[in-house]
Amino acid sequence: MNQQEFEAQLKAEGFTTIAVVERPVGYALGEHHHTFDACALITRGDFTLTVDGVATTYAARQIFRLPAGTPHLESAGPTGASYISGRREKAAS
Repeated sequence: MNQQEFEAQLKAEGFTTIAVVERPVGYALGEHHHTFDACALITRGDFTLTVDGVATTYAARQIFRLPAGTPHLESAGPTGASYISGRREKAAS
């Protein structure tokens, strides 16, 4: 899937904020969560998400999805990582 196809898919699924994200070598962020659903296409390097103690590494051309409110850790691989990220805000309750 190329960048244009991925962005079209995000828009069709209601993701309103789309950005290119660059994470440098050594990037790591401790446990946190987001108030939005996230969906991203890795475009360069490797990116690891750890949810409930299980680490999953995504490589170029792979997609990850993370529902709003999911506690997780994240880190970039040994060459850093780049990805196209979509955010879908959760409706206020």
